[in-house]
Amino acid sequence: MLVLDSSRTNTALARRAARRFLQARCPWADVNDVLLVVSELLGNAVRRTEGAWLLRMSCRQEGLVVEVHDGSRTFPAPRPGDPENGGGFGWGIVQQLASSVTVRPHRSGKSVRAVWHPALQAQAA
Repeated sequence: MLVLDSSRTNTALARRAARRFLQARCPWADVNDVLLVVSELLGNAVRRTEGAWLLRMSCRQEGLVVEVHDGSRTFPAPRPGDPENGGGFGWGIVQQLASSVTVRPHRSGKSVRAVWHPALQAQAA
């Protein structure tokens, strides 16, 4: 399991650690897809919330789980994409690349959980 938080690292270092984790522990996963989702979720936690974030990744035989916890209770929502100024595409990308995405509120904010299943990844390849 990989666990990183904003008090000890930044988003760039978190992405590098996520890449190493995937290469070592989850070779069936599409590293680029997973890192794009990690980047989107961490970016949203930094831009749209106050306070700290926590990234948690685990890979077992049944699947890869990426969770980002942040201090906002506002759930992600699709926005119209803006190709000229950027933005508005991230939530759709997250939902497209992961096998499933769930958002759960908790006492101090929310958790966004993206899951990939090995069998579904093999079908997509």
